[in-house]
Amino acid sequence: MALEYIQEIRVLYSDTDAYGVVWHGSYTKWFEAARVGLVEKSGIELENLEADNILFPVVELNIRYKSSAKMNERIIIKTQICELKPLSVTFEHKVYEKETNTLRVIAHSTIVVTDAKTGKMYRRMPEKIYNNFLTALKEKINA
Repeated sequence: MALEYIQEIRVLYSDTDAYGVVWHGSYTKWFEAARVGLVEKSGIELENLEADNILFPVVELNIRYKSSAKMNERIIIKTQICELKPLSVTFEHKVYEKETNTLRVIAHSTIVVTDAKTGKMYRRMPEKIYNNFLTALKEKINA
């Protein structure tokens, strides 16, 4: 089983829209937090990447809304790496309502590795970073 990062969130009023459900943009910030959490749990320190002028921009985000989360609901976001390529990493995010385990959202986000100074994409991910992601994809690492 691949490394999994689990994050629990309470839906706040500011996360909802005029219809009283979670605004679609709120999910993107939760996915970012979960992605960062998984990257760090896999042994990659973002501060070190910044010092090496490495950035992980999101190049693709696909979201499938299954049911609406509402204010004060406790939700669980489960994030895993689902695909690793020499140039990119794709994460799967599943959002559940905590009490009933109802699936609310499934999303996939893909990042690439770029040089912070030039803005150019790497032709190949640095080996150490790739190996950390590969380990996270292949093995369950205990928190």
